[in-house]
Formats: sequence, structure tokens, C-alpha cells
Amino acid sequence: MSAAAEPTGRRQLPERALDTSAEHPWPVRLLSTKMAQYVARMSPVWVEGQVVQLVRRPASSLVYLTLRDTDVDFSLAVTATTRVLDAIGTDLVDGARVVVHAKPTFWEKRGTLQLSADAIRPVGIGELLARIEHLKRLLGAEGLFDPRRKRALPFLPRTVGLVCGRASAAEHDVVENARRRWPAVRFAIREVAVQGPHAVTQVVAALRELDADAEVDVIVIARGGGSLEDLLAFSNETLLRAVADARTPVVSAIGHDVDTPLLDLVADVRASTPTDAAGCIVPDVGEELAALTRARERLRRSISHRVEAEQAALAALRSRPVLAQPHTVLDARSREVQAALHQARQCLTAQLDRAGDQVQHLHAQVRSLSPAATLDRGYAVVQRADGDVVRDAGSVSAGELLRVRVARGELSAQAR
Repeated sequence: MSAAAEPTGRRQLPERALDTSAEHPWPVRLLSTKMAQYVARMSPVWVEGQVVQLVRRPASSLVYLTLRDTDVDFSLAVTATTRVLDAIGTDLVDGARVVVHAKPTFWEKRGTLQLSADAIRPVGIGELLARIEHLKRLLGAEGLFDPRRKRALPFLPRTVGLVCGRASAAEHDVVENARRRWPAVRFAIREVAVQGPHAVTQVVAALRELDADAEVDVIVIARGGGSLEDLLAFSNETLLRAVADARTPVVSAIGHDVDTPLLDLVADVRASTPTDAAGCIVPDVGEELAALTRARERLRRSISHRVEAEQAALAALRSRPVLAQPHTVLDARSREVQAALHQARQCLTAQLDRAGDQVQHLHAQVRSLSPAATLDRGYAVVQRADGDVVRDAGSVSAGELLRVRVARGELSAQAR
């Protein structure tokens, strides 16, 4: 007998999961039974979601469907009787938003968890509108609708990201009208589900993929018109927060003028229709060329007017006396200079005349005092041979040679 077996030959199993080990495990049936017992203790619950994969077999009294979360890719299997389904009063279709009253059950043999529903209620339009209005107030209070956080669209984007339905009219409207306005525009198109349970997940994934592309300068989320339920994905909080967090400007082009999902308030630009979005993202080449022609014409006229104005101003300046006869100013100054020169000459001549008179007077005085003037009167100067002047006749020896200077020349003489 083994240590793990009872005296009766049966193995003793741990009572709690905490007591299990590799040597003392639980068999699958015990774990499945305990899980079923645990789930069975859970109370019934009201849960909201979207209906997907609705299956109703004619020969069965049970209806099978999958209830999916409206924001993320979580789902649970639900079973209900045909009586519960018929009590709704309207046909239940995939994508419908419902509230289900169900009790969780665990199927031991398959190890699967499901909800057993005893009541299903469609979420009415009024309730959806009330929820959208509540979300609008909530996001508005956070500042997601603030115009100051909205970014301007580029004048001419390198690449336009487009999130739209598969082979949809919205895609055709945006692409064709944009290329009609600017033929060279490039698109990065992501085709996704734009309604139903997978719309939010796929649109958000496409938005984030395009936002991560450095070549994409603007993103357009486009879809044609529809009912409130059809456009419900574009008022989803997860999608709205993803748009608010995007670094690339986002254009909302959902439905028609009367359709106002909350995406219009969060997006940087709201286009009334997908066709209108084309006019928002790219300029019209014809209009730009015409504007360029007008601008060049205005520039040409402006330059012509400026040149004409400058020419008129120059002509006015040239017509002024100072420029018409520029030598007039010089003539006056020339006359002043000539007068000054004449006066200077007169003053100098007068001074020279007075100086000349003084020189002549002094010359006469000097001449009158000069020994030569004395000689002119008949006197003579007697000098020895060595040049000494003879002032005393007794100082001269007989026979001594003397020089006699007269007014005009000199003579030699010998003393006796």
C-alpha cells in the first residue's frame, strides 16, 4: 500500500488548492468540479455589451451568442432560451448593444465559462444619447474639446492617412475629390470596420499606426452617414482619447451635416462630409495657380506704382531751383570769394605801398648817412697798403704808398 492511499486502497486528496503539490495533485475532474461549485456561488449580474455571432438553431430551444465589450476585445459566451429572445420584441442582430441579466455557469466537461441569460434588453436610443451626453460633459471638463489644443493642418501634406471602411463610398469621396484638387496627393489608406463590435479596436489600431508614420502629416477618419447605432463607435471614449493623444492632426469626416459624433469635437478639424474633408486636407491647384497669378499681378502693379512714385518724387526734386540751377549757390559763394580776394588784394597792395614808401625813406636816410654820400660830395678816404685808414698826416712816412678812395674808384699815391 502506498503512502498516498487510504487503508481502503483509495488515494487521499488534498482538501484545498493551497495544499496540492507535484506529489499530491488534483485530478482534472476535481478542479473542474470545484471551479463549477465556486462559479455557482456567484450571484446573477447585469452586464452590457454588443451582440456578435448570434446563432439560433431551428430545432433547439437555446440561442447562442457572444457578448463583446464595447471598448476592448473582451467577450463572453451567452446562452438563452428562445423565450428570452422572443421577449425582446424586436429582432436581435449582430452589433446591437444590449443589457443582459445572466448567471455565470461553468461547464465541467469542457472547462468553459459562459453566461446563462434569463433577460435581454436592448439599449434604447434615449439611453445611448444620455450616455453620449454624459461622456461629452466628462471629456469637455477634461479639456479635450478646448480649441487651444487643436492643431492647424499643414498647407500641403506629404502623405494623407485615411481610415475608412472597406471599399466604401467615403474612401472614394475623399480620394477622388482630393486628387481632383491636387493630383499629386499621396494617401496611406487603412481599411477597417467602421461599425459593429470591432470598429473601435480596428479604428484605434489604424490611427496609431498612421500616427507613428513620419511621412503622414494629417489623418482623416471618414465614414458615410448612418443611424445613431451605426455611428456609435465614433463617440466611444477609447477612440476619442486615442485621437486626443495623437501627435498628427486629425480630421473627422463622419456622416453628413446632421451627424455629430463626439469625434467631431475632439478632432482638430471637423469636415461636414467625406467630400468636404478633401477640401480641408489639400489646396485646390486651380485656385492656387489663380491666386498666384493675382499675387504676381498685384506685385507687378505695386512695383510699377512704386517706381512711378519714386520717379515723380525725383522729378519734383530736380525741378527745385537748387537742383534746376545747382550753380546758383556756387555763384553766390563765388562772388563772395571774389569780393574777399579783391579786398585782400587791396589791403595787401596798400600795405605793400606803405612798406615801399618806408623802404625808400629808410634807404634815403641810410644813403645820406653812408660814407659813399660823403665821397660824392668830393671827399676821399686815404688808406695804407694794409687797409688802415689814415686819420693823421703825421702818421704817414715820406715815400709810403697810399690808396685814395674817391666816390667813383680809387687812386694810388706816394707820400712826400
